Formats: sequence, structure tokens, C-alpha cells
Amino acid sequence: MAGQHRDALWQGRFQEGPDSGAISFETSIFDDMRLAAEDIAGSQAHVRMLGKAGIIPQNEADSIVRTLHEIAAQIANGQIKIDPTAEDIHSFIEGALTDRLGDTGRKVHTGRSRNDQIALDERLYLRRAIPVLQSRMVTLISTLATIAEKHTGTLLSGYTHLQRAQPVTLAHHLCAWAWMLTRDHGRLSDAIARISLSPLGAGALAGSSLPLDRETAARDLGFAGITPNSLDTVADRDYCVEIASALALVMTHLSRFCEEIVLWATAEFNFLDLSEKWSTGSSIMPQKKNPDFAELIRGRAGRVYGDLVALLTMLKGLPLAYNRDMQEDKASLFDAYDTVFSCLEVFTAMIATARWNVDRMAESCGGGFSNATDVAEYLARKGLPFRTAHAVSAGIVRECIEKKCAIEDLTLEDLRRHSPLVQGDIYSLIAPLACVEARNLPGGPAPDQTHRQIQALRDFCAATGHVEK
Repeated sequence: MAGQHRDALWQGRFQEGPDSGAISFETSIFDDMRLAAEDIAGSQAHVRMLGKAGIIPQNEADSIVRTLHEIAAQIANGQIKIDPTAEDIHSFIEGALTDRLGDTGRKVHTGRSRNDQIALDERLYLRRAIPVLQSRMVTLISTLATIAEKHTGTLLSGYTHLQRAQPVTLAHHLCAWAWMLTRDHGRLSDAIARISLSPLGAGALAGSSLPLDRETAARDLGFAGITPNSLDTVADRDYCVEIASALALVMTHLSRFCEEIVLWATAEFNFLDLSEKWSTGSSIMPQKKNPDFAELIRGRAGRVYGDLVALLTMLKGLPLAYNRDMQEDKASLFDAYDTVFSCLEVFTAMIATARWNVDRMAESCGGGFSNATDVAEYLARKGLPFRTAHAVSAGIVRECIEKKCAIEDLTLEDLRRHSPLVQGDIYSLIAPLACVEARNLPGGPAPDQTHRQIQALRDFCAATGHVEK
């Protein structure tokens, strides 16, 4: 069946059929078989429009729509197996239709090209699939908010250049991860909004001389409108690049999270202990507990970057309109999607089951002079120009390095030698918890501010329809 229909597609000016090696080389069925439901939905909308416009008899349109519904159900329940020798999902489904309806089934392609058909299928698929992936992102955001809620008072050293910088909290750090994901979610939503124009009716590149009603078909499929230019429509794969770009940035963020997890799981940091379910051992060293899943997510970021570069490279030299190079879009797009989807699920489970070493994190705030900025700000509040206060604090740090002690270990007399503005109240104000609580500006690490961030993240999750379990 599929082979016969494929041969028909090769007809026209050709007298010879394709070589078996050529068929194997040019088929896209393994990439586009996941588009079966979208291909059928698009065909049904197209045929309903053909019937309403009087382009084909209404009874034949009804028969085609009904039969396509049956085929969709049988594919979904496994009664029909997609033929791997078919050229693509379009020819397979059209072949199944014509097997059942004969010449009536062949009218499904009236006024349509596979060029606008595949553009439609991809847009329909992305409108369905991206929200599913976004729901996984929201689940991770919610998970991070839940963990953060328990650790608004858990001290943790913040780092710049991987050097201890200023005290923060674990909650503040986890919220930082979550806010990155909210931006990723927004970028995908923006891309979906631009996808919501129907390409159906653009034909091969110049539309059709038949009186197609593009707007009716677009409304039938839930699109906001129609694409404005038929040449651009069939040549456009910007949406693939845009989605892949957004997915690459998701992986950038997950990779950065995983880099910190790998560091925090070391004996040197010892900030967290990953569940044994999300760790692996060594083939030779029995003591090892490796953060392999975090490392794999970090590694797979490169794979998604490769998918994005492949799409950009595919497009960069193509003249208008459609070129067969564009068939390669699906492998890269779907691989990027699948990779991000699985990484989100693994990361969520991994972070939800991690155990946090709160004592060790608190200890990290006690070294590295992370309260040196607070000394400078203490002096600035006393009226000293900040640059002068900064220099005074730097001098205090130098003395501490020489004496191999912390700032709070210096006597009041030692501190006053650097500035007579220093009073005894400085000790309570440069304790790590006090440093955190003093940073009570919006977006800061103070517990009050962190609680507000967590609530804002929960509001974000609720606005997307996420329900807390």
C-alpha cells in the first residue's frame, strides 16, 4: 500500500521508479511518524474547507473526514502500524485513505502541497508538544520553590569567580535557578505565539487557483490567522530555529545547575548528598559515589547546541522557496525537544531527593572574608565615603590574612586602628545571618524577600495551570 502510493508520487515526468537505495536515503518516516495525529487533523480541516467551498462534493468530504478519523483511532490503538518503508507520514496516511476510499480518497490533496502540509504539521505538533514540555519546567520550578521554602534561613556562601563572596541562603540560590526557568518558559510561549498562523493554502509556493478558504481552515485548527506570504510560508523554518534556540538556553541553565551540583557533591564542598538512585559507582573504586546524572545533563547541553547549529546551517544557503534540505529540520528539532524533556524530568527527580548539609553550608560563610563588604557598608553608614570605606575594609582583610584569622576575631582596638568610626556594634552586624538579614531589598537574600520570591514563583506556577501535589 505505502509502496504503491510512494511510486505514484514519483510519477509525472519520470518513467523509471526510484532505486531502493534512493528510497532508503530520502525517506523521512522515522522522523515524521510522530506527526501522524497532526497530519490527519490538518487533512480533516483542509477537506472540511474543500467541502464547504464546493471544491469537492460535501458527501465525499464527509466520507474523507470520517475515514481519516477511523485511521487516526486505529493508529493510536495500534491496529495500524506505520510502514517504515513509506516515504513520509503524509504519503502513508494518504495511502491508507485511498486504499479505503479509492478515487474519493485521492481528493484529500486537492489544492494542497506537501510543502504547506509539512509546515502545518510541524506547527500543529509544536503547539501541542511545547506546552507539555513547559509543564515539566513548571514542575521543576515548583519543586525548587518547595525546597527553598524549607531553607530561607539556611546560610550559604555566595560565590563570584568560584571565590567566596557574600553570605546568602540556599533558598535565595534555588530561587535564582527557578527564575532562569521562568524566562525559558516565557521564550517558548513567545515562540508558540508566532507559530499560531496557518500555512495551509500556501501550496507548493504560490497558493492555488482553486477558491480555497484559508481563513476557515485556520479557524478550524485554532490558529489566530493565516501566514501572509506563500513563498515565505513554505520556506520558513524560523520557528524550528526559535524553538531550538529556546531549548538550547534551557539546557544552558540545566547545565549550570548541574555544574554546581557536581561541585557541591564533592568532599571539598560537601553541601549536598545526592540520592543513591541518582548516583553511580565506579568499576574499580568501591568508595565512589559519582554524580553521573548531573554530568550527563551537563554533557547533553552540547547535543542540543548541535541541533540548533544544524538547523541554522541547513537554512543559511537556501534560496526561496522550498528545498529538500528542509526535510532535515525534524531530526534536529525533535532531538532537541526529546533531550530537554528527559533532562528536565531527571533533574527534577534528582534535586527533589537530594539531602542538604546545612551545617557545612553555614560553615562556608565563615571563611573567605565574605563579610568584608558589610564592614565597608558599616563605615559608609557612619559617613565615610564608600571608596574610602572599601580601602579600610581591604586593610582589615590584609591584617586578618597576616594573622590567619577572621574579621570578627580581631579586637575592637585592632579594628579602630583602621578607622575610629568602628564601634562595638560592628560584631553583631557582620555575623553571616545579620549580613543576610540586612540585605532586605527586593530581590535580596533576606528571609522576608526570599519568601516573597517563593510566593511569586508559586503564583507563576499557578498562572500556568500547575497544581501543587
